[in-house]
Amino acid sequence: MFFFPFSDDNPTQNTPYVTCFLIGVCCFIFLWQFTLPPQLFESAVYNFGVVPASLLGSKEGYLPATTTIFTSMFMHGGWMHLIGNMLFLWIFGDNVEDSMGRVKFIIFYLLAGIAAAYTQAFIDPSSEIPMIGASGAIAGVLGAYLLLHPKANVNVLLWIIIFITVIRVPASIVLGFWIISQFFYFGVSTGGEGGVAYFAHIGGFIAGMALIPFFKNTEIPLWEQSQTKAFETRDFNLQELIPGNKVDDFMEDFIKDADERKKH
Repeated sequence: MFFFPFSDDNPTQNTPYVTCFLIGVCCFIFLWQFTLPPQLFESAVYNFGVVPASLLGSKEGYLPATTTIFTSMFMHGGWMHLIGNMLFLWIFGDNVEDSMGRVKFIIFYLLAGIAAAYTQAFIDPSSEIPMIGASGAIAGVLGAYLLLHPKANVNVLLWIIIFITVIRVPASIVLGFWIISQFFYFGVSTGGEGGVAYFAHIGGFIAGMALIPFFKNTEIPLWEQSQTKAFETRDFNLQELIPGNKVDDFMEDFIKDADERKKH
């Protein structure tokens, strides 16, 4: 069985410039990483990733340990790492940004990333394995979305052998399954030497839930109702995986804003 969320039925009032910018920066930096020889790629990860032994201990690094919290948020270890993170940021980031505005969203995103890094570091403060990726900050976005729009429906591609359909699943189920899976994956991976920083995901998620009541605009309610019916199914259309309308709207708004600035 293949279970793949790719969009939500939750329109926004404003163009998500910050969300698109974050996705663009992460993709650009990963392409730079991808051009590096293997040895330099590894060096970049160690130099710009968060090392718990440096963040909470005395181990020296290429950059100040607190600086690597921010540099690590824009690096990724592989294509699937990047695609998975950017997909979830694309689906859920626009609504969270819309709930608080662009400037507050930047601060919120960075604070969630900081909380994620320190959570993982406190779990294993002597670790010298670097952590990279936007997962912790994006987990904060997911936590915020869960409180803002728990009943909003996420369009999920469901593939069982030869049966392919799209089903609307409430965000509370999709995100609830995601956070529970982080505890499960951590439990089965504790014997390894490295891998995914699952406690960073958990820390970011909790931070997002804790911060959203203070960051959202006062007129934005929590626990907003859904605009579509849950668990409805429809035939799969490949064009749904390519959100052209969302990209077109972003470009149209960007060009319109640029033209207005020229007039002034």
